[in-house]
Amino acid sequence: MAVCDPVRGMHSLFRNALPQQLFAAPPVLAHPQSWDSFDSDDGFTSMEELLRQNAEDIAAVIIEPIVQGAGGMRIYSPAYLVKLRKLCSELEVLLIFDEIATGFGRTGKLFAAEHAQVTPDIMCVGKALTGGYCTLGATITSKDVAHGVSGPDGTLPLMHGPTFMANPLACAIAAASIRLLLQGPWQERVRAIEKQLDQELRPLKDHALVSDVRVLGAIGVVELHSPPKEPAKLQQALVQQGVWLRPFGQTIYTMPPYVISKQQLRSITEAISNVLDQGIELTD
Repeated sequence: MAVCDPVRGMHSLFRNALPQQLFAAPPVLAHPQSWDSFDSDDGFTSMEELLRQNAEDIAAVIIEPIVQGAGGMRIYSPAYLVKLRKLCSELEVLLIFDEIATGFGRTGKLFAAEHAQVTPDIMCVGKALTGGYCTLGATITSKDVAHGVSGPDGTLPLMHGPTFMANPLACAIAAASIRLLLQGPWQERVRAIEKQLDQELRPLKDHALVSDVRVLGAIGVVELHSPPKEPAKLQQALVQQGVWLRPFGQTIYTMPPYVISKQQLRSITEAISNVLDQGIELTD
């Protein structure tokens, strides 16, 4: 809760009761087509200054790699993560990747970290870990971190665990889900979804209510100029179109299952287009 956005985050009501963290400015938005541009500013300066000035007091940096989900479905350059990995290693600060939303193929790579070809010290996974059938999360660490938690000789200096950790049913579901994913043509399916989302959402960039359209892997985002005046009305309008989406802030986004058909995905993109054309008091 303490490491969520203190202003716009879902836990903002509790900010006075939570430990105060340091927050860097978010990475600069960057579409995948511009990732190879070395001249563009990726926004790393804010993070570097914050880290260098406070390195002795910082235990770790936590970030959602490539796509900031609850931070506004922001897609940014892998170059940012390359710089961050190098700086964290230099300053001996742990690097944590939150891959709960981006893991297991969602961005076109099995894990989003692969876009930057870097390895964090700690990786958090969940959601797609079980294919959404059952609640389960996991924390993956380097050997150094694991030894720091459990002790190289098993003396467990930081022993802690919830009662239902490693729930057998959830773990069995996760094992089956991962096996199905890896044995199937998930890369091909995600590429097809990415291509269709790009073709059908990209034209909305010219809509008067839209400020940006972003697509990466099986993620499609339409960002409005400002948040909807009445989000409930927007969601109800989408339901009336026959699709269930959860607009977040000023974004309308979709993260469809990889087995979705072309027609089903078209129903989603058409619904987004239709509600924009209806002008349902979307903005102030």
